[in-house]
Amino acid sequence: MLNRLVIRLEKCFFGHRAIVLAAIGLFTVIMAFFAVQLRMDAGFEKQMPIGHEYIKTFQQYRSDLLGANRLTVVVRAKHGSIWTKAGLTRLYNVTQAVTYLPNVDRLGVQSLWTPNSFVNEITEEGFRAEPIIPGTVTPESLNPADIGAIRRSTTEGGFVGSLVSRDQSAAMITAEISEFGPDGKKIDYVKYNHLLESKLRVPFEDGQYDIQIIGFAKQIGDIADGARGVLVFCVIALLLTALAVYWYCHSLRFTILPIACSLTSLVWQFGTLKLLGYGLDPLGVLVPFLVFAIGVSHGVQQINFITRELAHGSRAMTAARHSFTGLLIPGTLALVTALLSFITLLLIPIPMIRELAITASLGVAYKIVTNLVMLPVAASYFTFTKAYASKAMARHQQRARWLRVLARVSKPRNATIVLLVVAGVLMAAVWESRDRVVGTLQPGAPELRPEARFNRDAVSISNSFDVGLDWLTVVVEAPADSCSNPAVGTFDDNMEYALSDVPGVVSVSSYPGMLRTYNEGYNEGNPKMNVVPIDSANYAGLSTEIARVRGYLNKDCSMTAVNLYLSDHKTTTINRVIDAVKQFRDTHATPGIRIRLAAGNAGVLAAINDEVAKSELPMMLYVYAAIIVLVLLVYRDLRAVVACCLPLTVGTFIGYWFMKAFEIGLTVATLPVMVLAVGIGVDYAFYIYNRLQQHLADGEPIAQALEHSILEVGMATIFTAITLAIGVATWSFSALKFQADMGKLLAFMFVVNLVMAMTALPALAVLMERLFPRRKPARAPGVLSH
Repeated sequence: MLNRLVIRLEKCFFGHRAIVLAAIGLFTVIMAFFAVQLRMDAGFEKQMPIGHEYIKTFQQYRSDLLGANRLTVVVRAKHGSIWTKAGLTRLYNVTQAVTYLPNVDRLGVQSLWTPNSFVNEITEEGFRAEPIIPGTVTPESLNPADIGAIRRSTTEGGFVGSLVSRDQSAAMITAEISEFGPDGKKIDYVKYNHLLESKLRVPFEDGQYDIQIIGFAKQIGDIADGARGVLVFCVIALLLTALAVYWYCHSLRFTILPIACSLTSLVWQFGTLKLLGYGLDPLGVLVPFLVFAIGVSHGVQQINFITRELAHGSRAMTAARHSFTGLLIPGTLALVTALLSFITLLLIPIPMIRELAITASLGVAYKIVTNLVMLPVAASYFTFTKAYASKAMARHQQRARWLRVLARVSKPRNATIVLLVVAGVLMAAVWESRDRVVGTLQPGAPELRPEARFNRDAVSISNSFDVGLDWLTVVVEAPADSCSNPAVGTFDDNMEYALSDVPGVVSVSSYPGMLRTYNEGYNEGNPKMNVVPIDSANYAGLSTEIARVRGYLNKDCSMTAVNLYLSDHKTTTINRVIDAVKQFRDTHATPGIRIRLAAGNAGVLAAINDEVAKSELPMMLYVYAAIIVLVLLVYRDLRAVVACCLPLTVGTFIGYWFMKAFEIGLTVATLPVMVLAVGIGVDYAFYIYNRLQQHLADGEPIAQALEHSILEVGMATIFTAITLAIGVATWSFSALKFQADMGKLLAFMFVVNLVMAMTALPALAVLMERLFPRRKPARAPGVLSH
């Protein structure tokens, strides 16, 4: 059946070559019109796992808690302290600039100059709360007496370490950003980042003051700006690939053709994304270019087949037709496998990963047309001299000499040795990768290099202030109208005490902490009264006072919060604190009171890490299940399943080992790369095994069939893997750390999967043939040679 289908397709495409190429060209022009309109599209909300327990808590109480999408701006004096007229004036001006930024919650902006920063004082009349800077004071009227009073109020109010740095050289401004504006339009984080630079840093940073800016909006904007640099490295990789292809085939036309075909599918991919209403996420900008690499890989296989046919005396038309029929089955099988691998990413309920899955799936699907149809049909128009064919034959024979050494793995004794080595490597890889980390492993923004301005600012701020930049909010639910129920505050207080000593918790800001502070203040500052009051009336009065400050409770006190400020957002830090909260919840169960995790930016990160961890194994199992089913459908032979999948499994675990050794966590950015590595690895296996099946179908013994298969496609496989590895290795010089890590990981995985395909696969094929000898010649899937 496959034979007849392939023959019909060959007659259709090559019988109407001009129509086929014209249709492809017209479609490319149309899609190019939409492709040039594609823009970067980042989003805070689309990183949140849909339906996750933590995200439900975050969304339910987001209007009452500290927002996770927070902007932090610090005005830092380069010389001296912030306590000067110039320093406080600069702080006032920056505060005003932050307040009037678009998408900023103006009532939530906090600095020394905002009315929501106040000092609680005990006077003869009772308890009084006054702003740190009275409304009667203006920057123009500041004098030494005013500055001294502001400084005393800041110290008395406990704001040193929170709004003012411990060394008194810097002051902080915080604001919460809404992802959607009043008009319902989503924020453009790339433009917003440029706005932060033009409105805050450029006008207010000079030789006297630094303006430090951190937060998701700044982070993702810096990543997007750095991601534009990926185009430079993609061009470098493309040039290196072009030079390597030219060295391989010594033909300018054959050099341009596979690259042009892959670029064509890239245009289709970008155009389709625009039509579907998607943008290009900065964290996923590498995915289209990685899919481009898959296209080059398949293109080189086509060029290898055509040049081999030319070397044996075929004309260009005949060679192109033979290439089409010979590679349509393994090429389609490899690309469909990669397509299904990316589709499995849709199982992860994180919108950004699902968007990456759609992006990658579109690219791989289009490769079936551009690389398996467009390339051979276009190549059929080429003409070559007999001299070129003779040189091609000479090069083929020259390369075959050293490939015969590699083909010795097909000998039973050598195959046994190889399999023993591979088994040892697999056991070592499984053991070493057993405790790999899901999530980030570095402080600051892991996507950026340590020397990036964002990370330098983050380190400087975290070293100068007591309040961590990453916080986990634990929500405590109680019955409605609990504002006069001291049991709730006591429960919260016990939890705060238990969690404050957990490693990684820098400080705690909580509802019971506010209760204790206010209770002490109402009792003439008596330290003995720094406790949660047990009198219902007193408790209710204090709760009313605390309700003025956002982030600690809701209107009826049915929700109270404990904000745990963390030293960093490393996965190990977050998980340690999450586990401590769960342990307290299990050991302190109280009727009517319920602990819920988690809000804050660390809560969102915990949800993302949890979802990636839960989804990784099922997703990889689905990928391998898809590969097994496809191999069985095409080859109808369990030997093929073992020979193709086991080397791939070894390569996957070696990749995990590499990630652990180089401290690359499994994140929303790295997960698609591991799936891609599986897709590339299985490509090599399919091309080799497909030729093996053909030679076995011709009646050749296993050792001879393997030798012929390696001689025919081995060089193209080795060449493709090394070329792609060198190309992506150039990404190691990217300004973005995650791009550099991906370059290293991909280069490593290309080489590992190559080694597995050229050694473990032949060795397994020999072992399977000895354990389960064939009763009749192998079935060749499709028309593979002429």
